[in-house]
Amino acid sequence: MFYHWVFTAEHRQHHTEGSKAMNPYRTNTAGELRAENAGESVRLAGWVHRRRDHGGLIFIDLRDRWGITQVTFDPERAELFATAEKLRPEWSISIEGEVARRPEGNENPDLPTGEIEIEATKLRVLNESVTPPFEIDREREVDELLRLKYRYLDLRRTRMRENITFRHQVVKHIRDYLDDRGFLEIETPLLTASTPEGARDYLVPARLYPGQFYALPQSPQQFKQLLMVAGFERYFQIARALRDEDQRGDRQPEHTQLDLEMSYTTQDEVLDLIEVLYTEIVEELTNKKLAAKPFPRLTYAEAMDRFGSDKPDLRFGLEIQDISEIARSSEFKVFRGAVESGGSVRGISVGGLGDLSRRETDEITKIATDAGAKGLAFFKVEEDALAGPIAKFFSGEDQDSLLAALAAAPGDYMFFVADRNPVVFESLNRLRLHFRDRLGLADENTLALCWVTDFPLFEWNEDEGRIEPMHHMFTMPQEEDVEKLDSDPLAVIGQLYDLVANGTELASGSIRIHRPDLQQKVFSVVGIDEEEAERRFGAMLNAFRYGAPPHGGIAPGIDRLLMVLRDEPNIREVMAFPKTQAARDEMMNAPGPVSEAQLKELNIALRRAPGSERGSNPAARPSEGNN
Repeated sequence: MFYHWVFTAEHRQHHTEGSKAMNPYRTNTAGELRAENAGESVRLAGWVHRRRDHGGLIFIDLRDRWGITQVTFDPERAELFATAEKLRPEWSISIEGEVARRPEGNENPDLPTGEIEIEATKLRVLNESVTPPFEIDREREVDELLRLKYRYLDLRRTRMRENITFRHQVVKHIRDYLDDRGFLEIETPLLTASTPEGARDYLVPARLYPGQFYALPQSPQQFKQLLMVAGFERYFQIARALRDEDQRGDRQPEHTQLDLEMSYTTQDEVLDLIEVLYTEIVEELTNKKLAAKPFPRLTYAEAMDRFGSDKPDLRFGLEIQDISEIARSSEFKVFRGAVESGGSVRGISVGGLGDLSRRETDEITKIATDAGAKGLAFFKVEEDALAGPIAKFFSGEDQDSLLAALAAAPGDYMFFVADRNPVVFESLNRLRLHFRDRLGLADENTLALCWVTDFPLFEWNEDEGRIEPMHHMFTMPQEEDVEKLDSDPLAVIGQLYDLVANGTELASGSIRIHRPDLQQKVFSVVGIDEEEAERRFGAMLNAFRYGAPPHGGIAPGIDRLLMVLRDEPNIREVMAFPKTQAARDEMMNAPGPVSEAQLKELNIALRRAPGSERGSNPAARPSEGNN
């Protein structure tokens, strides 16, 4: 039998008051008391944030999750005062006392509780603390490895606590938003089959099946599509995704994403749904401003042509211009040769640089060459002509054409790269971002969100000499491009879309393939024949034979969104227990060795690493340099 309890406001008040009366540690939090509570007897519990001795009185700033309250200890209460003298930072204590207004002039406007203090009458030391490895009461630079080793202390710091609290608020908003729109939150397995999704899988040995392995999911891709076949129509999950890939500021071995799928939907419906959600999150939970509403929508080709990146930062200009036709007729062989060999010549115009020295132009050139460019051509725009090492190769008419193409004015510099398009785009994108930071062109409080759509379905892997999916191989081609799968697969455009903010990709999604014949055709393009497809994707292909509906979805990264909204340099700052840049858990000392008995039970034998000592534990922790 099931009982459904309904709590009225009266019930909740009675329950809360009863809990306070029974709680031996606290009746209130350290963040809730105000001037109107003066005269009340209260109990508070938390950590000693700071301790100060002033004129015979001892002041303690008591901190809990909700805030800080000042507590005073009077020497006239000798025994109590003697105990208070022993208090040190991060001791866990409980106090009783009376709420009093602070003396006039002693208020602290920086604290919500700054008008009051607690005149202590009782003090219980619940647990002492050894000296912390770093200061918790002040925001000072601390080595990250030390912070992560003592993460439970790092999370006590105000900034980190606020980041994690904000994370909860964002996730709750997401859940409420989607629940209101008919979505069901459904969990999918963490132990599944290995599938290719762009990164290495984490593998888990199956004890009951010697020599066989589960894989941890890089995403719930197949499961969410199967949920659409199952008829749930609107699914979401705050999902864990695990990928064995090299780390960087916006990556972790395990991260969290909003996984979302819809049946009988369109690309526009998915984009509109997420756009309203993100607009609400930004406007209701932050002080940031959106650069534009609705979010601009750029095709992949347009984003590359204008910004050199499929993750463009739209907060500033410096748009790339194609001057290939001018270059084709110029006397400058480098420009002309790049165009004639199938590449292009493109450039940007930058003002506010003053007169660049040789050292400065060398540094700017290095940015382009580090991206693969063979060099960087540039002009300084003078009042009546262009100045620079290659100006002599351009007629007056060509110079006028260059000025017009880049909308350059006297005092500006024009920078050009001539090469294959991928090199040109990457080089000029890096230059755009360099000048953005050098000249302070982007407002840090502005979020320029935009959609990038119509990505190519496939790309050519130069290193491996084969075609591979640009995103993943479950993406529906544009209807008019389906026939090109046989004749010209690299020209096929997919129903793909990314959400970008200030140069960071926040979400990626697509309309999915729902027909088994079309899915197999896409598999064949990337070299997966029918037999292998049935072995690796048999459940999904078979499910498609049972009237699978058209469906599509998106997977916004929660951690990256929070990183952008909190102005944090990496996603580790918005996760409770992240790994290091070397993919280690310093706090739990993982990964680490396991016993021979465990390995034997799993039917696993380890090969000795080259150069290891005979008889040493083959599962011993590698050095940081080998991770």
